[in-house]
Amino acid sequence: MRVGLLAVIAFVVAETVVARSIEVAPAGKVFHIGFLSAGLRSGGAFSRDEFRQALREAGYIEGKNIVIEERFAEADVGRLPALAVELVDLKVDLIVTSGGAAAQAAKKATSTIPVVLLGAGDPVGTGLVASMARPGGNITGVTEFSTDLSGKRLELLKEAVPGISRVAVLYNSSDPAMTLRYHALEQAAATLGVAVQALGVREPAEFDNAFSAMTSNRPDAVVMVTDALTMLNRKLVTAFAISNHLPLAVEFSNIVKDGALMSYGWKFNDFYPRVAYYVGRILKGEKPSDLPIEGPTRFYLVINLKTAKALGLAIPQTILARADEVIE
Repeated sequence: MRVGLLAVIAFVVAETVVARSIEVAPAGKVFHIGFLSAGLRSGGAFSRDEFRQALREAGYIEGKNIVIEERFAEADVGRLPALAVELVDLKVDLIVTSGGAAAQAAKKATSTIPVVLLGAGDPVGTGLVASMARPGGNITGVTEFSTDLSGKRLELLKEAVPGISRVAVLYNSSDPAMTLRYHALEQAAATLGVAVQALGVREPAEFDNAFSAMTSNRPDAVVMVTDALTMLNRKLVTAFAISNHLPLAVEFSNIVKDGALMSYGWKFNDFYPRVAYYVGRILKGEKPSDLPIEGPTRFYLVINLKTAKALGLAIPQTILARADEVIE
C-alpha cells in the first residue's frame, strides 16, 4: 500500500541502489560504526541480527573491516545525550541512529561525525535537517514519514470500525517527533469527524493514569503512537485494550501479533539495506550533506482477526482485501 502524499517524494530506483549497495568495501581499513537507539537491545522492533546482515551484504563485516559500538537507552530517553557523547569520544567514523530522539542526541553531540538515520519521523519538522533533498550538515539516511502516516492510520481504523466517533491517542508527549505525529492525527480526525482524547505519557508510571482516563471517559478506539517508551509498554496497552473491548491501531505489525487490532506503517526490514547503502557511500568518502534523505516505498496494513472476533467486530471485506497480512 502507498500514501499519495508520499508518492511525490523522489526515491532512488530500488534496482539501481541495491546494485550499488553491494560494492566492495575499501580494503585494509577497519571502520568504527556507532549505533545509538532510545529503544531496547532486544525485544523491540529493531533486529540487531538483520541490521548486521545488511551491512555484511554491503561488504562491511563485523570483526573484519568494521567494529560496531552499540548504545541502547532501553526506553530511557534521558540517557541518550550521554550515550551519544560516549560514541563521539570513541571517535567513531559514523553514527547510525534509530529514532528521532537518538538522532537529536547525536546532532547535539557532534556536527562533524556523519550521522545516518534509521527512522526519525519528520526530520525537517523537528529541525534535524534543512530539507529532504539537501539535508546539509552531517545528517542523512532513511526515515519513515510517520507524521504523514498518522492521518492515514486513523482513516484506516475508521474504515475498519465505521462506528467510531471518539478516539484516544496515546503518545510520548516529551518527544517532539511523537508530538508532531499526534498533531497530524488530530488534524486528520477533524476531517474525518472524529473527536480526539489526548493521552500524553512521559514515563512508564503515567500509563496507569492514561488507562484511568479511558476508563472514566471511554473512547470508541485507541491509537498508539509508537516510540521506545510506548513500545516498551506495548503489552500493557494491548492487554488494556482487549480487556476493555477497545480497538487498538498501531504502527508496527509485531504489536498486532501481541493483540492490537491493526497496524499500518513501514518495516525495519525494508530499511536495513538502505541504511547499509548510506553507510557504504559515506565510508567511501561521500558527504552526508550531498545525499538526499529517503523514505519507504511500501507501507503494510496488518489486521488481527482473532482480536476482532474477541472485540465482537466484523471487519469489512473491503479493508480485509487490502491487507498485506491477516492474523487469524
